[in-house]
Amino acid sequence: MNAGLGTFVLLAISLLLANLPFLSERLFGLLRLPRRKGLALRLLEVVVAYFVVGGISLFIETQRFGSVFPQGWEFYAITACLFLVFAYPGFVWHTLWRHRQG
Repeated sequence: MNAGLGTFVLLAISLLLANLPFLSERLFGLLRLPRRKGLALRLLEVVVAYFVVGGISLFIETQRFGSVFPQGWEFYAITACLFLVFAYPGFVWHTLWRHRQG
């Protein structure tokens, strides 16, 4: 897989996983819950999805370069903020736009 395609696939996975908690009433998109999910559970899903995407990125980097480049706290702060920006469309759709339609 070339670098451009791998980056595009990783961004697409990131967008999907960041928005999944707001698009589905199931836990992690898989498990049915007895009641509706609250905001705290949705945010927990976003945090777990961030680490899943980080694991996928780590796997891709290890396969492509053979070693992992060391990162400081700044890298993780920026990627966490970027992941929250990716989750914003799902949040807006779920909280602001969808409930005004009815």
